[in-house]
Amino acid sequence: MRLWTLHPRYLDARGLVACWREALLARQVLAGNTKGYRRHPQLQRFSRTDDPVLAIDTYLAGLLDEARRRSYRFDASRIGTPGLSVASLPVTTGQLEFEKKHLLGKLEKRSPGFIPLLEKTVPLQPHPLFTVEEGEIERWEKLPGTP
Repeated sequence: MRLWTLHPRYLDARGLVACWREALLARQVLAGNTKGYRRHPQLQRFSRTDDPVLAIDTYLAGLLDEARRRSYRFDASRIGTPGLSVASLPVTTGQLEFEKKHLLGKLEKRSPGFIPLLEKTVPLQPHPLFTVEEGEIERWEKLPGTP
């Protein structure tokens, strides 16, 4: 599961669709509708909020906005009440840089046309749910080579 903290504009079509699907799965997990993935590290930032389902719905709304901008047809009825949102969540500069490198590796293989957008944007923009603060890679992140 990868719930990008990078702005969805950086994701290619495959990445945006995958993120939408994974965030919908995360919504089911956070709502207690499934037994799998309950301890997935990517869900920690949503679980720590007062309303985890509203937090993931706010995240999904950001993906939906990007999908609409591209004229994709994502099903808005799959997320909660439109217009409701949570306060922004923090994300570190280190996490954004880590995700940038991770996404660049994926884009090199499947969508090289998205690379210039990601490389030229300084500073990197986060998903609209997040506010950037200085710091290292998030503790919940699974680094290559760690169990």
